[in-house]
Amino acid sequence: MTNVLVVKANNRPSTEGVSSKMYEVFMESVKGLDNVNVTTYDVYEEDTPYFGQDVFNAYGKLAQGEELNEVEAAVMAAQTKAREAVTNADVVVFAFPLWNLTIPAKLQTFIDYVYAAGFSFKYDENGNLVSLLTDKKAIILNARGGIYSTPETVGMEMAVNYIKAVVGGVFGMEIIDEVIIEGHNAMPAKAEEIKAAGFEAVKAAAQKLANVTVNV
Repeated sequence: MTNVLVVKANNRPSTEGVSSKMYEVFMESVKGLDNVNVTTYDVYEEDTPYFGQDVFNAYGKLAQGEELNEVEAAVMAAQTKAREAVTNADVVVFAFPLWNLTIPAKLQTFIDYVYAAGFSFKYDENGNLVSLLTDKKAIILNARGGIYSTPETVGMEMAVNYIKAVVGGVFGMEIIDEVIIEGHNAMPAKAEEIKAAGFEAVKAAAQKLANVTVNV
């Protein structure tokens, strides 16, 4: 059985948000796959306090065996839930938009919860980073209304580039597919054509799960 975690990071309806539609297409496409178990972690539905001083206060208290206050306990519970979701997954699918050149803040919080020494990476005796999630694979589903794949604009894109740097670079997950729908706002005359092609690519990405080899 291949356990798939889909991290949904857009709360716009699928009639308006293209990455929301990508999520729906993906979920519909995996329904008929054998030996594939899919769960969703919706960053907008989960209670995920932003990463900040309350987290560090909690870390300090836990190290000293002290009792957490209500706020600290809540953020630790949220962090634990996010990490358990990743731990239990063989494949993690990220479905998210490019908003203002980067990822939604709620997705950033999810990343902050799992981006941690001892969980997703560590340092060896020489200070080198060692990835700890190399047994997992990832699929990236992203939508952006503008065009950010040209030499002039690629450096401005800090959503897919960021997720790939974190998930593939730091965490060590193997990125087995990447589907990007772009330019539908910049080129409205071609919008439906662009989106239709992208949704077909999402279906193809979902079908790859049937052939994923799980590390045991």
